[in-house]
Amino acid sequence: MNRPFPTKRESSIEKLTTPLQKFLKYEASSGIILIITIIVALVWVNINSATYFKIWSTYFTISLGNFTLSKEISLWINDLLMAIFFLLVGLEVKRELLIGELRDRKKAMLPISAALGGIVLPALIYLAFNFQNPTNATGWAIPAATDIAFALGILYLLGNRVPISARIFLATLAIIDDIVAILIIAILYTDDVNFHFIALAIGMFAILLLFNKLNVRRLLPYLAVGSVLWYGFFGSGIHATIAGIFLTMVIPATSKIDHLEFRQKSTDLVAKLNEMTNDDIVSSDELPIYMNTIATLEYACQDIETPLQRLEHSLTPWVAFLIMPIFALANAGVVISGNVFSVIILPISLGIIFGLSIGKPLGIFIASYLAVKFNIAEVPSLSWHQILGVGFLAGVGFTMSTFIAALAFEDNPLKLEISKVGILVASFLSGGIGFTLLKRSGQNSILDMNP
Repeated sequence: MNRPFPTKRESSIEKLTTPLQKFLKYEASSGIILIITIIVALVWVNINSATYFKIWSTYFTISLGNFTLSKEISLWINDLLMAIFFLLVGLEVKRELLIGELRDRKKAMLPISAALGGIVLPALIYLAFNFQNPTNATGWAIPAATDIAFALGILYLLGNRVPISARIFLATLAIIDDIVAILIIAILYTDDVNFHFIALAIGMFAILLLFNKLNVRRLLPYLAVGSVLWYGFFGSGIHATIAGIFLTMVIPATSKIDHLEFRQKSTDLVAKLNEMTNDDIVSSDELPIYMNTIATLEYACQDIETPLQRLEHSLTPWVAFLIMPIFALANAGVVISGNVFSVIILPISLGIIFGLSIGKPLGIFIASYLAVKFNIAEVPSLSWHQILGVGFLAGVGFTMSTFIAALAFEDNPLKLEISKVGILVASFLSGGIGFTLLKRSGQNSILDMNP
């Protein structure tokens, strides 16, 4: 009887062929965990707010020789952990541009158009409520963001009621949303610039470009220099999360061997393994040959996998199951008092609620419709009913909207709390409407007529 191909090696090959499916599964599971985490944060802060805020305001210090960096835990989370999150987002976009949904221009234009519509209209709605107050107006980007993990988590609760194309469409437009959010953060929410640290960041980026030019394929040199790059941006006054995107640019996205060579090697090696029929192979004379064949197959899997794929696969579970839940736990705590209705009707809350729950789905739907109507994008493999439902799910802002709110109202805790209330209300409203629409998406609708 032929010895079966080892399970671990099957996993190595599988992760090369199904990166998007794995990504979506991670994001969906993370979304469910985020729901639990947000509930925990809300219960915790309303039972014992003093302990909640004390923990996140505690200082954490890193010391290496004469070097010392001390920050509040909440700032470590928002500046460092979120930089890792944006690094993963950048890797996902880079992969989609090279081998995924964004590789074809017309296919790419649908989620790109949808994302832009879902950014512009919510921002305009927010400003309509807040343009008379310049301080309030700085939060215009809050309803422009999408919590990709939470939105996909809700979508996965629907199971087979929605096609995989709906998940891909939502994931792609949410990733584009997040990239725009990074640019907004880097450009608009920047303090006084320190040019000494800017020079340090530029120097580190030049070294990273050299690594890429020399085709350095080990990730450790990139991550080591990338950490100094992060410190350069952190000290410069430009929000340190932008370092994640700069690091994404230089991570190699090409494999050491091509697919033809890998297929030939792996086929030959598997055939060789199948020829070894001795059930006592571990104690046989063939053991060295067997182990060498396994090692060669493992090296072939490593050679076909790009550094970008390796880093993405390594980061995804950490971001999905640790970084995003920690961020949600540290930022979702909102003290809910008896006068919550009076908070909801304030301009900041209304701008966020209407921006996320109305502006987001309408912006996505209208932009998608016009892109198809004017032949900018291909007709989607989704009904217009489903696109509207996905648009509502994109209105689930939670972590990303909270992150931008924390930057916009960094020096105004009261307005930050007001914005968090608006984000929570809008996200639950959008998620509920989107879930209901998609659950009924199989029914005939006037929205499903061709443009």
